[in-house]
Amino acid sequence: MIRTPLRPLARILEARQKGENPDAIERENKRIRHEQMRDASRQRAEGRLLVLGVFFFCAFTVVGARMGVMATTDPTEPRAAAPGSVISATRADIVDRNGNLLATNFETHALYAQPHHMIDPQGAVKKLMAVFPDLNEERLLRDFTGKRKFLWIKKKISPEQMQAVHDIGEPGLLFAPRDMRLYPNGSLAAHIMGGASYGREGVHAAEVIGVAGAEKYFDDYLRDPANGNKPLELSIDMTVQAASERILYGGMKLMNAKGATSVLMDVHTGEVISAVSLPSFDPNDRPHAAVTGDASDSPLFNRSVQGVYELGSVFKIFTAAQAIDLGIATADTVIDTSGPMKVGGFRIGEFHGKNYGKQTVTGIIVHSSNRGTGRLALEIGAERQQEFLKNLGFFEPTPFEIVEASGGKPLLPQRWQELSTVTVSYGHGLSSSPMHLAAGYSAIANGGHKVTPTLRKQSGPVVGPRVMSERAAADARAMLRAVVTEGTASFAEVPGYQIGGKTGTADKPGPRGGYLEDTVIATFASMFPAHDPKYVLIVTLDEPVETSGDKPRRTAGWTAVPVAAEMVRRVAPLLGLRPTVEPDSLADITLSSSN
Repeated sequence: MIRTPLRPLARILEARQKGENPDAIERENKRIRHEQMRDASRQRAEGRLLVLGVFFFCAFTVVGARMGVMATTDPTEPRAAAPGSVISATRADIVDRNGNLLATNFETHALYAQPHHMIDPQGAVKKLMAVFPDLNEERLLRDFTGKRKFLWIKKKISPEQMQAVHDIGEPGLLFAPRDMRLYPNGSLAAHIMGGASYGREGVHAAEVIGVAGAEKYFDDYLRDPANGNKPLELSIDMTVQAASERILYGGMKLMNAKGATSVLMDVHTGEVISAVSLPSFDPNDRPHAAVTGDASDSPLFNRSVQGVYELGSVFKIFTAAQAIDLGIATADTVIDTSGPMKVGGFRIGEFHGKNYGKQTVTGIIVHSSNRGTGRLALEIGAERQQEFLKNLGFFEPTPFEIVEASGGKPLLPQRWQELSTVTVSYGHGLSSSPMHLAAGYSAIANGGHKVTPTLRKQSGPVVGPRVMSERAAADARAMLRAVVTEGTASFAEVPGYQIGGKTGTADKPGPRGGYLEDTVIATFASMFPAHDPKYVLIVTLDEPVETSGDKPRRTAGWTAVPVAAEMVRRVAPLLGLRPTVEPDSLADITLSSSN
């Protein structure tokens, strides 16, 4: 910085020559210097104020933008800043349609070890084995005496086990707080619930995630902190589910079946009131998936949606309903069911080689005639048959809200020719799940509207697109009632509850093609009350054998039908359906006069 002298010599000399006072020069220079210093200070202050203003503007802009982002985005689970620590929001409960608890959270602890902090690793191993006999002693000792600094011992322990470990007094044994998923009803509705496990874990917390069933399908909803106090409400009725499971289990054992499933559906809403698959499991202790053998032998296999089977004669009612809907026939149209009948070089026969002769369409359904149904299907044609079944939902997996349902895609004929048209008409050549069948029968029961199966409780009737005329649906219901009163499902008659339904017995396909001998899938598809159906019930038994008679009997009329009848007898009152009391004939009364 160059400083200008207040009394410059040149100006002093010049002023003295002119006779001026030199002090005036110093005063003038001081004034100029002070003004320059003042201007510099003002500019410096203004600059500082400008910088400070810009800083505050940026700060408020950042805070405002962050507040806007937080206000417009969905809430997420808070995460701890410490590495390895995860804090998860409470998982929402699951309840049935009446508010009964199906799944909730339970506070517990996990057990972990820090071997480098242990005083007596060998002694700790022996004492831990007394508390947890299922642990591997050799591996535990190797981990405790090796170089590991951290290992999990048990992911879930009871309060009693926690106290026992605490009494060991080993500083290297520590506890981690946990929220575990609890199913207070045990195995009830196990395939619907599915189960839960742990995702990311830390010593302070762990997130609970769904691994199957509704727990996985609705995982985002259940994990959302905003839904912590709003339980997921399902369409399942816990009391009906419990009764269905008990009856189906008894029926499966009585009929010597290897597995069984049932679906109870509201025909006006598509709500699944109960869905049972046996054998079952306890979601509190979910078993590991089998890696070898037949998947259907695993208790994790959900037969109601994953079990894709040829269901047999239960499909015949769809052929009859479509023929009536198209005007090809009426319930009283006579069809010649006599043989022989060949399609595509293959002979179409009847059960046990029977010949039903000329039958009405109702008679074809009552007697379960393959040839009669096949001849109706040929009149309908392959293209219209495919369109009808597609509209009913038999070409795609059901949108039922459990993850396993997406894997239950129907198996269709590769080339839908005349032979496929005939065989599909009586339930062979097309494989579908019992859930598909329940939705198809619900369309007949509700007057002809498509039904979409759902696990969510509905507030009222859901009217789907029309798939058949009301007249066709009414005639089909009358035929199904006749099957019970006159045909193969006579054991389905339950006093006070009129039932309509159709039996189906299909040979099981072999692993290398063809069909297995004396190995069947027996199904009874029913609706009740028959005069004004409210519910559809599907009961399917895998490889049943009824042995009370001289010869073993495997058909649905002897196996699936009695189980379904007992189920209706037990669950109808639970559903609020009052039995219809039919008055008996009056006893003979003799009038006499007394005088």
